[in-house]
Amino acid sequence: MPTRYIGDGYWEIISRQMSIVTRSQQERFKEAKIAVIGCGGIGGQTIEMLARMGVGQLNLVDEDAFDLSNLNRQTLASIKELGLSKSKVAKEKVRLINPYVKVNCFEETVTKENVDKIIGECDIVIDALDNVKTRVIVSRSAKNKGIPFIHGAIHGTLGQITVFSPDKDTNYETMFNLPSKGKDLTEDVLDDLSNVTSGVPPVIGPTPNLIGCLEAMEAFKIMTGVGKVTEAPEMLTFDLLDLSSFGINEI
Repeated sequence: MPTRYIGDGYWEIISRQMSIVTRSQQERFKEAKIAVIGCGGIGGQTIEMLARMGVGQLNLVDEDAFDLSNLNRQTLASIKELGLSKSKVAKEKVRLINPYVKVNCFEETVTKENVDKIIGECDIVIDALDNVKTRVIVSRSAKNKGIPFIHGAIHGTLGQITVFSPDKDTNYETMFNLPSKGKDLTEDVLDDLSNVTSGVPPVIGPTPNLIGCLEAMEAFKIMTGVGKVTEAPEMLTFDLLDLSSFGINEI
């Protein structure tokens, strides 16, 4: 460890990455406020990586509790967490990894009525969701507030990730040609969005955890200015059954 970081807990924790960013770049991440919507398969890994990289504040959102079916993939889940609130478990995990991170928990379903409160004055919103309807609600609020929306999704061994920047024309609804595109979010429109996906999709552990790591890294790049952000309409897609499938394509 470089001696200049010894004696300052925060800087000791992240000292091994300080050859990748400058101190001023890391300080921007240290001040960053990021909302992670969903604390399950994707979100758990995203949250852990953001904490380890030294984010300033996390708004964690999940109304669900852990059950046995989560153990095959959700990094925050173990036998002792069964039945416990996902967002509260996530908050405690962050505290044990990096106590310098401020954490706010929201044990509630995201709706049109509470979304602005949840994402508040965040710098970035990360999609760790499993349904289209909530993604539309969150992505619209983020765009209206001028906040980048990092989208990640999985199905079995398939994964995808991109960033919707508020100053670009392409948004989540237009990119995926959703039935809500250009419409007010009335109850009928929300019902249509609920029907876009149905049933419980297949999932295996590495897929959501890889997406979670990638989403955390996109957030790090946005805040520090290091590297190239994967911005829509470009999107990284992959199938873990064929590693040659990794690629960035324009949708």
